[in-house]
Amino acid sequence: MPIATPEVYAEMLDRAKAGGFAYPAINVTSSQTLNAALRGFAEAESDGIIQVSTGGAEYLSGPTVKDMVTGATALAEYARVVAAKYPVTVALHTDHCPKNKLDGFMRPLVDISLERVSKGLDPLFQSHMWDGSAVPLEENLEIAKELLDKCARARIIMEMEIGVVGGEEDGVVGEMNEKLYTTTGDALATAEAVGLGEQGRYMLAATFGNVHGVYKPGHVKLRPSVLKEIQEAVGGKFGKEKPFDLVFHGGSGSALEEIHEAISYGVVKMNVDTDTQYAFTRPVADHMFRNYDGVLKVDGDVGQKKTYDPRSWGKSAETGMAARVTEACEHLKSSGTKLS
Repeated sequence: MPIATPEVYAEMLDRAKAGGFAYPAINVTSSQTLNAALRGFAEAESDGIIQVSTGGAEYLSGPTVKDMVTGATALAEYARVVAAKYPVTVALHTDHCPKNKLDGFMRPLVDISLERVSKGLDPLFQSHMWDGSAVPLEENLEIAKELLDKCARARIIMEMEIGVVGGEEDGVVGEMNEKLYTTTGDALATAEAVGLGEQGRYMLAATFGNVHGVYKPGHVKLRPSVLKEIQEAVGGKFGKEKPFDLVFHGGSGSALEEIHEAISYGVVKMNVDTDTQYAFTRPVADHMFRNYDGVLKVDGDVGQKKTYDPRSWGKSAETGMAARVTEACEHLKSSGTKLS
Protein backbone atom coordinates (compact mmCIF):
# COMPACT_ATOMS: atom_id res chain seq x y z
CA MET A 1 0.00 0.00 0.00
CA PRO A 2 1.45 3.41 -0.90
CA ILE A 3 -0.23 6.29 0.98
CA ALA A 4 -2.18 5.33 4.11
CA THR A 5 -5.94 5.66 4.10
CA PRO A 6 -7.43 7.40 7.16
CA GLU A 7 -8.27 4.00 8.64
CA VAL A 8 -4.78 2.61 8.04
CA TYR A 9 -3.16 5.74 9.47
CA ALA A 10 -5.21 5.35 12.66
CA GLU A 11 -4.13 1.70 12.78
CA MET A 12 -0.48 2.71 12.38
CA LEU A 13 -0.65 5.06 15.36
CA ASP A 14 -2.52 2.51 17.46
CA ARG A 15 0.08 -0.17 16.66
CA ALA A 16 2.95 2.15 17.57
CA LYS A 17 1.44 3.02 20.93
CA ALA A 18 0.59 -0.58 21.77
CA GLY A 19 3.90 -1.90 20.49
CA GLY A 20 6.16 0.61 22.22
CA PHE A 21 7.62 2.26 19.14
CA ALA A 22 7.28 5.55 17.27
CA TYR A 23 7.36 6.55 13.62
CA PRO A 24 10.01 8.90 12.29
CA ALA A 25 8.32 11.89 10.64
CA ILE A 26 10.78 13.02 7.98
CA ASN A 27 10.67 16.59 6.70
CA VAL A 28 11.16 16.81 2.95
CA THR A 29 11.67 19.75 0.61
CA SER A 30 12.00 18.12 -2.81
CA SER A 31 11.35 15.01 -4.86
CA GLN A 32 14.88 13.85 -4.02
CA THR A 33 14.45 14.12 -0.26
CA LEU A 34 11.06 12.42 -0.58
CA ASN A 35 12.64 9.53 -2.50
CA ALA A 36 15.38 9.30 0.12
CA ALA A 37 12.81 9.07 2.92
CA LEU A 38 10.87 6.35 1.09
CA ARG A 39 14.05 4.39 0.48
CA GLY A 40 15.07 4.70 4.12
CA PHE A 41 11.70 3.43 5.35
CA ALA A 42 11.77 0.54 2.89
CA GLU A 43 15.29 -0.51 3.88
CA ALA A 44 14.25 -0.44 7.55
CA GLU A 45 11.02 -2.32 6.75
CA SER A 46 9.19 0.41 8.60
CA ASP A 47 6.09 2.41 7.78
CA GLY A 48 6.51 6.11 8.41
CA ILE A 49 5.40 9.69 8.08
CA ILE A 50 6.58 12.19 5.48
CA GLN A 51 5.95 15.83 6.27
CA VAL A 52 6.41 19.27 4.81
CA SER A 53 6.70 22.57 6.67
CA THR A 54 5.42 25.96 5.52
CA GLY A 55 8.89 26.87 4.28
CA GLY A 56 9.33 23.47 2.65
CA ALA A 57 6.00 23.79 0.87
CA GLU A 58 6.87 27.28 -0.35
CA TYR A 59 10.21 26.00 -1.65
CA LEU A 60 8.52 23.09 -3.41
CA SER A 61 6.34 25.50 -5.39
CA GLY A 62 9.42 27.14 -6.91
CA PRO A 63 11.46 30.14 -5.74
CA THR A 64 9.54 32.58 -7.96
CA VAL A 65 6.10 31.23 -7.09
CA LYS A 66 6.43 30.81 -3.31
CA ASP A 67 2.93 29.42 -2.79
CA MET A 68 2.65 27.03 0.13
CA VAL A 69 -0.57 25.32 -0.99
CA THR A 70 0.78 24.75 -4.49
CA GLY A 71 4.00 23.24 -3.17
CA ALA A 72 2.26 21.03 -0.63
CA THR A 73 -0.28 19.81 -3.18
CA ALA A 74 2.45 19.03 -5.71
CA LEU A 75 4.38 17.01 -3.11
CA ALA A 76 1.28 15.03 -2.10
CA GLU A 77 0.39 14.18 -5.69
CA TYR A 78 3.97 13.21 -6.57
CA ALA A 79 4.24 11.11 -3.41
CA ARG A 80 1.11 9.15 -4.36
CA VAL A 81 2.77 8.07 -7.60
CA VAL A 82 6.28 7.20 -6.42
CA ALA A 83 5.31 5.71 -3.04
CA ALA A 84 3.32 3.01 -4.85
CA LYS A 85 6.62 1.38 -5.81
CA TYR A 86 7.75 0.87 -2.20
CA PRO A 87 6.73 -2.01 0.09
CA VAL A 88 5.84 0.23 3.03
CA THR A 89 2.96 2.47 4.02
CA VAL A 90 3.49 6.19 4.57
CA ALA A 91 1.26 8.99 5.80
CA LEU A 92 1.55 12.58 4.58
CA HIS A 93 1.60 15.37 7.16
CA THR A 94 2.11 19.13 7.24
CA ASP A 95 4.40 20.47 9.97
CA HIS A 96 4.20 23.61 12.18
CA CYS A 97 1.56 26.06 10.98
CA PRO A 98 1.41 29.18 13.17
CA LYS A 99 -1.64 31.43 13.42
CA ASN A 100 -0.48 33.93 10.80
CA LYS A 101 -0.17 31.19 8.16
CA LEU A 102 -3.38 29.27 8.80
CA ASP A 103 -5.28 31.01 6.01
CA GLY A 104 -2.46 30.51 3.54
CA PHE A 105 -1.55 26.93 4.39
CA MET A 106 -3.50 24.64 6.69
CA ARG A 107 -7.06 25.86 6.15
CA PRO A 108 -6.98 25.74 2.33
CA LEU A 109 -5.33 22.31 2.41
CA VAL A 110 -8.08 21.01 4.69
CA ASP A 111 -10.63 22.55 2.29
CA ILE A 112 -9.05 20.56 -0.57
CA SER A 113 -9.43 17.39 1.47
CA LEU A 114 -13.04 18.20 2.33
CA GLU A 115 -13.78 18.47 -1.38
CA ARG A 116 -11.94 15.22 -2.09
CA VAL A 117 -13.81 13.37 0.67
CA SER A 118 -17.14 14.67 -0.66
CA LYS A 119 -16.28 12.88 -3.93
CA GLY A 120 -15.45 9.62 -2.19
CA LEU A 121 -11.67 10.13 -2.27
CA ASP A 122 -9.17 10.04 0.57
CA PRO A 123 -7.92 13.36 2.00
CA LEU A 124 -4.90 14.96 0.34
CA PHE A 125 -2.89 14.80 3.58
CA GLN A 126 -3.54 12.41 6.43
CA SER A 127 -2.69 14.91 9.17
CA HIS A 128 -1.95 18.59 9.70
CA MET A 129 -0.27 20.44 12.55
CA TRP A 130 -1.70 23.55 14.16
CA ASP A 131 1.09 25.30 16.08
CA GLY A 132 -0.53 27.56 18.64
CA SER A 133 2.52 27.73 20.89
CA ALA A 134 2.98 31.46 20.24
CA VAL A 135 -0.50 32.44 21.43
CA PRO A 136 -2.08 32.19 24.91
CA LEU A 137 -3.32 28.70 25.77
CA GLU A 138 -6.97 29.78 25.81
CA GLU A 139 -6.70 31.13 22.25
CA ASN A 140 -4.63 28.11 21.18
CA LEU A 141 -7.40 25.75 22.34
CA GLU A 142 -10.18 27.87 20.85
CA ILE A 143 -8.54 27.72 17.42
CA ALA A 144 -7.68 24.04 17.91
CA LYS A 145 -11.34 23.21 18.54
CA GLU A 146 -12.41 24.91 15.30
CA LEU A 147 -9.67 23.24 13.27
CA LEU A 148 -10.24 19.82 14.83
CA ASP A 149 -13.91 19.88 13.82
CA LYS A 150 -12.95 20.69 10.24
CA CYS A 151 -10.19 18.07 10.17
CA ALA A 152 -12.54 15.41 11.52
CA ARG A 153 -15.03 16.14 8.74
CA ALA A 154 -12.18 15.78 6.23
CA ARG A 155 -11.10 12.46 7.84
CA ILE A 156 -7.81 14.05 8.90
CA ILE A 157 -5.93 13.62 12.17
CA MET A 158 -4.80 16.93 13.64
CA GLU A 159 -1.61 17.60 15.55
CA MET A 160 -1.44 20.46 18.03
CA GLU A 161 1.19 21.85 20.35
CA ILE A 162 0.94 23.05 23.93
CA GLY A 163 4.03 24.52 25.51
CA VAL A 164 6.88 25.81 23.37
CA VAL A 165 9.63 24.04 21.44
CA GLY A 166 12.74 26.18 21.74
CA GLY A 167 14.96 27.28 18.88
CA GLU A 168 13.80 28.19 15.37
CA GLU A 169 12.25 26.35 12.45
CA ASP A 170 10.95 28.06 9.30
CA GLY A 171 10.48 31.36 11.09
CA VAL A 172 8.69 29.87 14.10
CA VAL A 173 10.83 30.91 17.07
CA GLY A 174 10.42 29.39 20.50
CA GLU A 175 11.92 31.26 23.42
CA MET A 176 14.03 29.35 25.92
CA ASN A 177 11.95 29.72 29.08
CA GLU A 178 9.67 27.80 31.45
CA LYS A 179 7.21 27.17 28.59
CA LEU A 180 9.65 24.55 27.29
CA TYR A 181 7.95 22.26 29.80
CA THR A 182 4.21 21.64 29.39
CA THR A 183 2.32 21.54 32.69
CA THR A 184 -0.35 19.08 33.79
CA GLY A 185 -2.69 22.06 33.98
CA ASP A 186 -2.10 22.75 30.28
CA ALA A 187 -2.80 19.11 29.47
CA LEU A 188 -6.00 19.00 31.52
CA ALA A 189 -7.23 22.19 29.86
CA THR A 190 -6.53 20.62 26.47
CA ALA A 191 -8.52 17.47 27.25
CA GLU A 192 -11.44 19.54 28.53
CA ALA A 193 -11.43 21.82 25.46
CA VAL A 194 -10.95 19.36 22.59
CA GLY A 195 -11.72 16.03 24.22
CA LEU A 196 -9.78 12.82 23.97
CA GLY A 197 -10.84 11.69 20.51
CA GLU A 198 -14.61 12.01 20.67
CA GLN A 199 -14.47 15.40 18.92
CA GLY A 200 -11.91 14.17 16.39
CA ARG A 201 -8.60 12.39 16.69
CA TYR A 202 -5.48 14.44 17.32
CA MET A 203 -1.85 14.05 18.30
CA LEU A 204 -0.35 16.25 20.99
CA ALA A 205 3.09 17.83 20.86
CA ALA A 206 3.64 18.39 24.57
CA THR A 207 7.00 19.93 25.36
CA PHE A 208 9.55 18.60 27.81
CA GLY A 209 12.62 20.75 27.05
CA ASN A 210 12.65 20.19 23.30
CA VAL A 211 14.67 22.56 21.11
CA HIS A 212 14.71 22.80 17.31
CA GLY A 213 18.10 22.79 15.61
CA VAL A 214 21.37 20.95 15.99
CA TYR A 215 23.24 20.66 19.26
CA LYS A 216 25.96 18.54 20.75
CA PRO A 217 24.79 15.70 23.00
CA GLY A 218 23.97 16.95 26.49
CA HIS A 219 23.06 20.50 25.43
CA VAL A 220 19.33 19.84 25.28
CA LYS A 221 17.94 19.36 28.80
CA LEU A 222 15.04 17.01 28.29
CA ARG A 223 12.71 15.87 31.06
CA PRO A 224 10.69 13.00 29.57
CA SER A 225 9.06 12.49 32.98
CA VAL A 226 6.92 15.53 32.10
CA LEU A 227 5.12 13.31 29.58
CA LYS A 228 4.50 10.67 32.22
CA GLU A 229 3.02 13.27 34.58
CA ILE A 230 0.73 14.59 31.84
CA GLN A 231 -0.54 11.16 30.85
CA GLU A 232 -1.16 10.16 34.48
CA ALA A 233 -2.93 13.40 35.41
CA VAL A 234 -5.28 13.37 32.43
CA GLY A 235 -5.65 9.60 32.42
CA GLY A 236 -6.57 9.61 36.08
CA LYS A 237 -9.26 12.24 35.63
CA PHE A 238 -10.82 10.74 32.52
CA GLY A 239 -10.24 7.06 33.27
CA LYS A 240 -8.08 6.35 30.25
CA GLU A 241 -4.54 4.97 30.22
CA LYS A 242 -2.06 7.09 28.22
CA PRO A 243 -4.88 9.20 26.78
CA PHE A 244 -2.68 11.28 24.46
CA ASP A 245 -0.91 10.22 21.26
CA LEU A 246 2.26 12.23 21.85
CA VAL A 247 4.70 13.79 19.39
CA PHE A 248 8.40 14.43 20.02
CA HIS A 249 9.75 17.64 18.43
CA GLY A 250 13.29 19.01 18.53
CA GLY A 251 15.07 15.72 19.18
CA SER A 252 18.50 16.43 17.66
CA GLY A 253 21.20 15.87 20.28
CA SER A 254 18.91 13.77 22.48
CA ALA A 255 20.33 10.70 24.20
CA LEU A 256 18.90 7.41 22.99
CA GLU A 257 17.71 6.51 26.47
CA GLU A 258 15.73 9.77 26.63
CA ILE A 259 14.09 8.96 23.30
CA HIS A 260 13.16 5.48 24.50
CA GLU A 261 11.80 6.84 27.77
CA ALA A 262 9.61 9.31 25.86
CA ILE A 263 8.28 6.49 23.68
CA SER A 264 7.38 4.49 26.78
CA TYR A 265 5.06 7.34 27.85
CA GLY A 266 3.07 7.31 24.61
CA VAL A 267 5.13 9.09 21.94
CA VAL A 268 4.04 7.70 18.56
CA LYS A 269 5.71 10.21 16.23
CA MET A 270 9.10 11.90 16.33
CA ASN A 271 10.05 14.66 13.93
CA VAL A 272 13.40 14.30 12.15
CA ASP A 273 14.69 17.21 10.06
CA THR A 274 18.04 18.69 11.06
CA ASP A 275 19.84 15.33 11.05
CA THR A 276 18.49 14.28 7.66
CA GLN A 277 19.33 17.68 6.17
CA TYR A 278 22.95 17.12 7.12
CA ALA A 279 22.89 13.51 5.95
CA PHE A 280 21.67 14.70 2.53
CA THR A 281 24.15 17.57 2.19
CA ARG A 282 27.31 15.89 3.53
CA PRO A 283 27.82 13.55 0.52
CA VAL A 284 27.28 16.49 -1.84
CA ALA A 285 30.05 18.46 -0.13
CA ASP A 286 32.29 15.40 -0.35
CA HIS A 287 31.56 15.05 -4.07
CA MET A 288 32.30 18.72 -4.77
CA PHE A 289 35.59 18.72 -2.86
CA ARG A 290 36.76 15.48 -4.45
CA ASN A 291 35.79 16.56 -7.96
CA TYR A 292 36.63 20.24 -7.84
CA ASP A 293 38.19 20.36 -11.30
CA GLY A 294 35.34 18.30 -12.74
CA VAL A 295 32.36 20.23 -11.46
CA LEU A 296 34.01 23.57 -12.32
CA LYS A 297 35.46 24.73 -15.61
CA VAL A 298 38.80 25.72 -14.13
CA ASP A 299 41.24 27.91 -16.12
CA GLY A 300 39.18 27.69 -19.28
CA ASP A 301 38.95 23.89 -19.20
CA VAL A 302 35.66 22.12 -19.92
CA GLY A 303 35.16 20.21 -16.65
CA GLN A 304 33.65 16.72 -16.58
CA LYS A 305 30.00 16.40 -17.45
CA LYS A 306 29.55 13.19 -15.45
CA THR A 307 30.69 14.90 -12.25
CA TYR A 308 28.54 18.03 -12.56
CA ASP A 309 25.48 16.14 -13.76
CA PRO A 310 23.06 16.63 -10.80
CA ARG A 311 22.25 12.94 -10.89
CA SER A 312 25.83 12.02 -9.98
CA TRP A 313 25.87 13.90 -6.68
CA GLY A 314 22.11 13.64 -6.16
CA LYS A 315 22.30 9.86 -5.88
CA SER A 316 24.91 10.07 -3.14
CA ALA A 317 22.82 12.66 -1.30
CA GLU A 318 19.77 10.40 -1.38
CA THR A 319 21.84 7.43 -0.22
CA GLY A 320 23.17 9.42 2.74
CA MET A 321 19.76 10.65 3.80
CA ALA A 322 18.15 7.22 3.35
CA ALA A 323 20.74 5.73 5.70
CA ARG A 324 19.87 8.33 8.34
CA VAL A 325 16.16 7.60 7.97
CA THR A 326 16.87 3.90 8.47
CA GLU A 327 18.88 4.77 11.57
CA ALA A 328 15.96 6.84 12.89
CA CYS A 329 13.69 3.82 12.47
CA GLU A 330 16.13 1.73 14.47
CA HIS A 331 16.33 4.35 17.23
CA LEU A 332 12.53 4.64 17.43
CA LYS A 333 12.09 0.84 17.32
CA SER A 334 9.88 0.93 14.20
CA SER A 335 12.27 -1.20 12.11
CA GLY A 336 10.62 -4.41 10.95
CA THR A 337 7.13 -3.33 12.04
CA LYS A 338 5.62 -2.53 8.61
CA LEU A 339 1.98 -3.42 8.10
CA SER A 340 2.53 -5.51 4.98
